[in-house]
Amino acid sequence: MFGALSLLPPLFAIGLAIWTKQVYLALMTGIWLGWTIMGGWNPLIGFIDSVEALADVFQDGERTRIVMVSIMIGALLTFVQYSGGMKGFIDWVSRRGHVSTRRSAGVLAWALGFFIFVESVIGVLVSGTITRPLFDKLEGSREKLAYVLDSTCAPKAILLPLNTWGAYVIGILAAQNVESPVGTLVASIPLNLYAILAIAGALFVVLADWNIGPMKTAETRVRENGKLLRDGAEPLVAADALMIDPKEGAPTRTLNMVLPIVAVIIAVPTLLYVTGDGNLMQGSGTDSAFYGIVIGLLAGGLAYRAQGILTLNEIVDMFMKGVGALVPVGVLLVLAFAIGDVCRDLGTGAYVAQIAQQGFPPALVPATLFILSGFIAFSTGTSFGTWAIMIPIAVPMALTLELNLTLLVAAVLGGGIFGDHCSPISDSTIVSSMAACTDHIDHVRTQLPYALIAAGVTVVLYLVLGLVLR
Repeated sequence: MFGALSLLPPLFAIGLAIWTKQVYLALMTGIWLGWTIMGGWNPLIGFIDSVEALADVFQDGERTRIVMVSIMIGALLTFVQYSGGMKGFIDWVSRRGHVSTRRSAGVLAWALGFFIFVESVIGVLVSGTITRPLFDKLEGSREKLAYVLDSTCAPKAILLPLNTWGAYVIGILAAQNVESPVGTLVASIPLNLYAILAIAGALFVVLADWNIGPMKTAETRVRENGKLLRDGAEPLVAADALMIDPKEGAPTRTLNMVLPIVAVIIAVPTLLYVTGDGNLMQGSGTDSAFYGIVIGLLAGGLAYRAQGILTLNEIVDMFMKGVGALVPVGVLLVLAFAIGDVCRDLGTGAYVAQIAQQGFPPALVPATLFILSGFIAFSTGTSFGTWAIMIPIAVPMALTLELNLTLLVAAVLGGGIFGDHCSPISDSTIVSSMAACTDHIDHVRTQLPYALIAAGVTVVLYLVLGLVLR
């Protein structure tokens, strides 16, 4: 344990990201600082170990598949665009008048992000790519789109846990000898107040056109000046990197967008069932997402070839173009994983938990666990790492103090989502910025007031439930 020094790398990375608006530089500096601390403050050893740590990310098969899924989604997006499928879908909703206002565009983004629930990243990227042109056309800010995407990313993944998230939490609960890990996770869902409020809040913000703080500035900029981005903004991915025109002469059929996406949506839970030997919650989320994307790409490629829309060479070209467009996202995910490893090796989360785990009155435990989990997730950029630290603390506390176990588990899960939701070094936050093609720090700044409001209400409710549910 490195004590208070363990806080330096994540906090320095967060501060540097906000100050310089250079997320790549901030993450790499945080990684280097962490390894320098562990290397006895030798900066050269810190640099060498940092490079090794980046390479070591790929020693973990699950992480490698997550990175590959994230970049292969780019190929799925270029497929549905070049084939004319996405244009067909957009024309269809426009003709029917379903999406003719900023409000309806926001509802569509929210609905796609929420109902494409098989994996959080898939929903965010698909929803962002489909709705970003509509937001631009209807003068909605990309910052608001990023907020809507982010608020239906991690929160929905833990509320509809037929994915990696659910399997991961069940595994941690089982390791703590919880009698019914699946039942405990399911029972915690209605008590996961932050996740519920985040999703409901995003829908309310869209329907009520409620713009506060930096979001109000962003919306005013677009509506009054027609500027999609503020002056000096640096989007993680340029819109033209992901937006391509349909092939000349290609039919604009909605089916050609729906088919590969539906193939993914059907394949992922099916693969979860198969890899879990008949139990969806025990299936491999990363394997299912990886092979689900492969199946979606195959379904799209075969359909376009059978219709005579694309040649084999064009299919390969579109695959490479899509993958290449999302390589920056893959790099950011590698950096996010690496700084998470640094925090783990330094004992950042354990140190914060140890400091805070000092004799709280039982009624304050749920709210305290929520706040503590939020701080750890914000500092480390990972809800998964936070849960690995905090669930082993929450379960014994529930047994020792005779508190409601599902309430404490829900508080930890929600706190992890809150911190992950706000952190500029979180992979889900990064992917949301990328999908909306907006400046990453602008996304963090505009989203933060809404996240803090939801968190504040959550804390109050947990204080009440701490007295009621014993």
